[in-house]
Amino acid sequence: MTASAATSDDTPVGDDRSRSTRPWFRQTSSSISERVIEKVLAACSLLSIVVTIGIVVVLVYEASDFFREVSLSQFFGDTMWTPAFADNQRFGVWPLVSGTLLTAAIAMAVALPFGLIAAIYLSEYANPTTRKVLKPALELLAGVPTIVYGFFALTVVTPFLQKFVPGLAGFNALSPGIVMGIMIIPMVSSLSEDAIYAVPDALREAAYGLGAAKLPTIFRVVVPSAWSGIAAAMTLAVSRAIGETMIVAIAAGQRNTLGFDPREQTETMTAYIVRMAKGDLPTGSLAYQSIFAVGLLLFLMTLAMNLVSYRLSRKLRARNRV
Repeated sequence: MTASAATSDDTPVGDDRSRSTRPWFRQTSSSISERVIEKVLAACSLLSIVVTIGIVVVLVYEASDFFREVSLSQFFGDTMWTPAFADNQRFGVWPLVSGTLLTAAIAMAVALPFGLIAAIYLSEYANPTTRKVLKPALELLAGVPTIVYGFFALTVVTPFLQKFVPGLAGFNALSPGIVMGIMIIPMVSSLSEDAIYAVPDALREAAYGLGAAKLPTIFRVVVPSAWSGIAAAMTLAVSRAIGETMIVAIAAGQRNTLGFDPREQTETMTAYIVRMAKGDLPTGSLAYQSIFAVGLLLFLMTLAMNLVSYRLSRKLRARNRV
């Protein structure tokens, strides 16, 4: 046996020489770096949980002082909201809820169809070059400050709509609702387009093989397959519309009356919080504490909506796997 043969026979099969020749201090340094990164990521996750818990604790603590003075039957059973009145304070929250739901519904009526149509076009019809240009351009709408949208609704959209909508007030729910829908379109289109684009091509080819045209394939195969992602996009859009502040604070008005006429001015829950938190109210007063009660209700509404969407997405994903 030659020396070279002996050397090759003595070498274990599958031996990783890069591992054996790697200095021990480099291995230790790499292990420490991985542990540090793991701890940092865990700390970031824990921080988000702690912040969320802190927000909930503050809302519950401050709102509990309010509900010691105002019963739940008054809060949910009355239809008048006049917390700033000195003589006749009424704390029926439904006028704020109706204003919030009205503007959010108008925004969704604009954002959902246009956002979904834009997502279908970008995913199924646009060529790669057009998609690379249009998608970032559409997402630029999300970068415009909301206060700019608010003044645009007040100074441009409202005067324009007054030419066509009789009885439209200077402050109304229609104008900020439409502008809010325009602002939310990028959120719906971007997330929906990602979900539609992720549908396997095998499903499209199978539909084409059965003789289906492109449009029926999109609406009967592709969109149902991507519906879990589309539903998530819609839920985020609704949450965004309900939580929007500056557009409705500038263009919707401050009338706290129960009604669903989009031509009249109204006040949403977020706009009320902004108006009452300017510092004009003494801290600890009942009107000041009503801010936290409204904020807690808004948080619970958003939480319930997200939970429903989560369960819906799970059912749809389970159905698609079957």
